Amino acid sequence: MALNQIDEGGVVILAVDGNLDGEGTQALEEKVLSLLENGTTKLLFDFSGLDYINSSGLRVLVLAYQRLKKNSGLVAICGVKDYIQEVFEVSGYDKIFPLYSSRADALGGL
Repeated sequence: MALNQIDEGGVVILAVDGNLDGEGTQALEEKVLSLLENGTTKLLFDFSGLDYINSSGLRVLVLAYQRLKKNSGLVAICGVKDYIQEVFEVSGYDKIFPLYSSRADALGGL
């Protein structure tokens, strides 16, 4: 898994490439917790390069959502591939997280 951070207009974008499981999930969780501790209030996960996510990866998203919701923050997801979007729909996460087709659409929505 590769993880890149981009700051754009008050939104922290975490672009995740590859598979989000095992070690990758731990690295993402550490990054998210660090960002939240440093005052990030708008977080966008760009999954356009994501090929796989397991339940541990989904847990990190929920963790970010719960912590940001307490502080009136926002979490959104963009660039989800069809087969990963199915995971979001089956799990009900598409009701929790705003899903955008592109990074530009997400930044406009946040």
